[in-house]
Amino acid sequence: MPIDLPFIWAGIIAFAVLAYVILDGFDLGVGILFPLFPEKHDRDQMMNSVAPVWDGNETWLVLGGGGLLAVFPLAYATILPALYAPLILMLLGLIFRGVAFEYRWRTKRAEYLWNWAFAGGSTLAALCQGIALGALVQGIPVADRAYSGGWWDWLTPFSLATGVALVIGYALLGATWLVMKTTGHLAARARHFAFFLAFATVGAMGIFSLWTPWLKPLYLERWFGYPTMIFSVIVPLLVLACLYLIVTGLKRGHDARPFLAALGLFVLGYAGIGISFYPYIVPTSLTIWQAAAPDDSLAFLLVGAVILVPMILGYTAYAYWVFRGKINPEEGYH
Repeated sequence: MPIDLPFIWAGIIAFAVLAYVILDGFDLGVGILFPLFPEKHDRDQMMNSVAPVWDGNETWLVLGGGGLLAVFPLAYATILPALYAPLILMLLGLIFRGVAFEYRWRTKRAEYLWNWAFAGGSTLAALCQGIALGALVQGIPVADRAYSGGWWDWLTPFSLATGVALVIGYALLGATWLVMKTTGHLAARARHFAFFLAFATVGAMGIFSLWTPWLKPLYLERWFGYPTMIFSVIVPLLVLACLYLIVTGLKRGHDARPFLAALGLFVLGYAGIGISFYPYIVPTSLTIWQAAAPDDSLAFLLVGAVILVPMILGYTAYAYWVFRGKINPEEGYH
């Protein structure tokens, strides 16, 4: 039986994108929440909580984007022209946020500028990721193996609403991360914000669960046709279970449970998107087999992935292990 290399690579890239979303999502969330914590001491702790891991988290973005170019070049060549504007803005946001990590500690007079660079860059990156996702879900027109839409097709009420929803979701990840990693007044305020953000995130998921099926006949069939409609029942129940774990964890003073349950919300949302998309990599236009590179190329690249992905997982896990536990308010990693 021949090995289905496009399917294997679709799984690897899907895993890389999910890893980026759940790992970089919380440190973007910390930046989104930055303006809500005006005290310098709180802001120092917030940045210190993600300083050891934020740049490693973005490895997965490079793997996902680079992998898409190498393995599904037709999808890459179709998606990028459709989403140039939000993706370029996202990268600019990530650049400003990254530079803020380095320069905020080195100036007093212009510290407020780097505070805004950190908060603004994080919010812009999250918003644009959501807009790009919304534009992808609503469909990218393809003709003669090329993007056939206009410059502004990505800008719709659905994509903008998706962008706002992702900002809210990342803020939830950031708040629950701060609950897990900080103490005292900062953790108490983060717990307060997380409670409301949890309901807002689940509410946004509910809105898009009702909106998305009507965008494409494929989605309607997947969500309400047998046997995939089974997931349309199971996933919402699991979402409510995650919400319950977040709320009870926050009320009972648990540190890690709200964060892990918030990650569960993202995994479930991602699974829902995957069920809607498959087997398309560009919804209703290109399947993973149509967009894939030749099998010889996929096999050659798979050898590298088999070596590199475990290495990335290893050093990521080691970094989180070394910097486990709550941060000391009087010390930092900068």
